Amino acid sequence: MSEARIDKWLWSARIFKTRTIAADACKNGRVAVNGVSVKPSRMVKEGETVSVRKPPVTFSFRILKPIEQRVGAKLLPEIYENVTPQDQYDLLEMSRISGFVDRARGTGRPTKKDRRAMDAFNEEVYFFDDDF
Repeated sequence: MSEARIDKWLWSARIFKTRTIAADACKNGRVAVNGVSVKPSRMVKEGETVSVRKPPVTFSFRILKPIEQRVGAKLLPEIYENVTPQDQYDLLEMSRISGFVDRARGTGRPTKKDRRAMDAFNEEVYFFDDDF
């Protein structure tokens, strides 16, 4: 097989969990081949570079084998080469560390962790008077 549809390749290479999600990513402009945004039906060949934007990171992969059938995770090094720059991984790590710090006021319910932090902060302090 010398060519494969981009949506099938993204699914079979385990970059997206389902083919529907891969096709939606292509339709929404999150997938580019050699720097050009593509439709889900675009055929890809060996040696092309695929960029996938999953905010806040843009992952890049070089196609080693265009496949349309899903393979086991152990065979992935034969399917593509990850050429994502290190600065993208640094950006991902920074977003993981920051957590919900950037959450704007009033944007939904607090998480369980947020609620516990607020409860600890708002905990009443009892003062005892010497004159019982």
